[in-house]
Amino acid sequence: MTAPHGRGLLHLAAALDQQAAFDAASYVGPAQLAERGGLDFVTLGDTLARPGPDALAVLSRVAPATRRIGLVPTVTTTHTEPFHVQAAVATLDWVSRGRAGWQLDVSTTEGEARLFGRRHAAPADALWREAGEIAEVAARLWDSWEDDAEIRDEATGRFVDRDKLHHVDFRGATFFVKGPSIVPRPPQGHPVRVVDATEGPARRVAARYADVALVRVVGPAQARAVRAELRDAATKFGRDPDTLRVLGSLVVDLGDGERAAEPGHGGGGPRQTAQGPLYRGGPVDLAELIAAWHASEAVDGFHLAPVEPHRDLERLVNGTVALLQHRGLFRTFYPGSTLREHLGLARPANQYAVTGGAS
Repeated sequence: MTAPHGRGLLHLAAALDQQAAFDAASYVGPAQLAERGGLDFVTLGDTLARPGPDALAVLSRVAPATRRIGLVPTVTTTHTEPFHVQAAVATLDWVSRGRAGWQLDVSTTEGEARLFGRRHAAPADALWREAGEIAEVAARLWDSWEDDAEIRDEATGRFVDRDKLHHVDFRGATFFVKGPSIVPRPPQGHPVRVVDATEGPARRVAARYADVALVRVVGPAQARAVRAELRDAATKFGRDPDTLRVLGSLVVDLGDGERAAEPGHGGGGPRQTAQGPLYRGGPVDLAELIAAWHASEAVDGFHLAPVEPHRDLERLVNGTVALLQHRGLFRTFYPGSTLREHLGLARPANQYAVTGGAS
């Protein structure tokens, strides 16, 4: 099924963030609602700068209560051992049976650094270079087990074929990892990597490593320019730019139901606020905005963050998404079971199995 204007179906995601919600069960209902709408994935933010539940652990709780929707926690790569990061994300992929992603983020403040006491804060450029190296070593560690490395031969007592385990021997600017991983290769091969590419330091990492880039922009012309820049940079890194999905990231306030979008919020674009681009209006005009931006090749879809999680997510799914489905612009069912399949991305080949890399 393809969109009437010739572009592929658009991609939609939603944020599950809730203020002062520490019970993981409170995230299950919204995730199930998003799944009923056929959304590609949900995100859950996390930061070292304020109290809150661990996003990756919360979505591990959500995983068995959902069946198809992708689950993308924010994972801060600064101050965290890359080996532990990749193992935790791989575990979420196993728990969800191939629906995991991770949104890379960095920690830039001295206050956050003092929580760990291992090093001082560093400039954003350096931290994003480190995040790129962590994205690279994570992929290598996920490939350090070939898909058929587990043999589980009870007769001989052999659990794994050691010839199909590989050392990665990766040395970054701030860490060294030998490998192999302690977790078998995830169901997706590589869980989906998401990067907020709005700011300059993160944009290079997104172009080189991300499967999904989020951009907080206020108009289709700006979005189109950023998308073109990301695709051009991906090509220079030797990637096929069609393997990068660029989603516009909007805060949405659907509080007054069916009323028209306020001036400056709908039509030409949302309004810039301290929280990011904000759309305030009804689900009908939001559907028109989404359809127009997608048709003009400004974005491949949208990541939407509800102002009021339960109210706005319900109006988004039952109103905006339903309208987009009626127009043939968005799926009415999941044709696959993994997040990569939702995004139209192939499962990566194992670099060591393909190249015969030394173990």
